Amino acid sequence: MQKKIRILLVDDHEVVRMGLRSFLETQTGLEVVAEAENGEDAIALVLECQPDVVVMDISMPIMDGLEATRKIKKLLPGCLILALTVHQDKQYFFEMLSAGASGYITKHAAAEELAAAIRSIAAGNVYLQPALARWLLEDYQRLLKQSASQNFEPGEPTSQEGLNVLSQRELQVLEALADGFSNIQIGEKLGISHRTVARHRERIMNKLNLHSRTELVKFAIRCGLVDIQ
Repeated sequence: MQKKIRILLVDDHEVVRMGLRSFLETQTGLEVVAEAENGEDAIALVLECQPDVVVMDISMPIMDGLEATRKIKKLLPGCLILALTVHQDKQYFFEMLSAGASGYITKHAAAEELAAAIRSIAAGNVYLQPALARWLLEDYQRLLKQSASQNFEPGEPTSQEGLNVLSQRELQVLEALADGFSNIQIGEKLGISHRTVARHRERIMNKLNLHSRTELVKFAIRCGLVDIQ
């Protein structure tokens, strides 16, 4: 029997949590193991329940979803976080990805898309709601135009230039990072320690002059190493 995906729901509105739980519990292979009404409670429950996926609201009292995501990823890098929010906003979108979220979906999406997003990131993918994923592409296009007009400014490598400076192992690590895998998961996949993965990641970022997970994901998509869902 296939193991169920264990979910923690984090939202400050009880009626929203009730609706999400009612729907998710009808879905095969999904199980809601706990609920939290703010980021502070979410951190405590993550440590206690060890969920596979945290469905995280952003705007909440006491501690918001951005800060909670950063702290959870620091404490448990393998815990996967899906942002579920009313904010159809570029700033929140990029900040949540930078904080370590593996997916972003708005509350305007269909319920079936939420279930698909949970399954997708639990399988190690990055899930970006199609209506919002265009922001990544628009950002790439802006950077490419800017680079072309400046004869390609240092620190923003072309796809081919970037690939050429990376070793085969670094390419494998980059692809896995962009797909949402944690250092521990990548280490298990490649047969190396998570500390070695961390060193590869640091070298990748130094070689490409990139400074966040969001920038790594952008570069990987531009190179064709990972697909946008």
